[in-house]
Amino acid sequence: MVILKVADILRESIVDGKGMRAVVFFQGCPRHCRGCHNEQLLPFEGGRGYTPEALSAEILQLLTPLHRGVTFSGGDPLAQPEGLYATTSLLRKARPDLNIWLYTGYLFEEVMHFPVVADIDVIVDGPFVLEQRDISLPFKGSGNQRIIDVKASLAARKVLEAEL
Repeated sequence: MVILKVADILRESIVDGKGMRAVVFFQGCPRHCRGCHNEQLLPFEGGRGYTPEALSAEILQLLTPLHRGVTFSGGDPLAQPEGLYATTSLLRKARPDLNIWLYTGYLFEEVMHFPVVADIDVIVDGPFVLEQRDISLPFKGSGNQRIIDVKASLAARKVLEAEL
């Protein structure tokens, strides 16, 4: 049985993707970027254990007609790719139209072959780089990060940034 380590779940956020979103913060990240704004989520110890079924059910209960979608953040959700994929598969089955964003320190080119990526609408990729920190950028912390339209990128076989 797959158990996901989740640090927190927010019912409402307008800074973790376009529109009002539920946000799931995963526990654990292998990167340890200097200046990380979620430093307490770096250790893989801690958080609460969820099965994909329990996590997807909780997310679906949080969503209202005002929600635009759900965002997976962390830590790094792709440090737990199998459980994340099981969760997104359940979400897609229940709500095929659900808009799903994912924040990861990995580059899209490193993870585009992961099965879970096909379930994601937008990926904000790349490690946080303190020297490139820019608080004026929407939905990302440093200038090196990209906001990627996943479906278009997979179809084109190259990175295409999302139009915001």
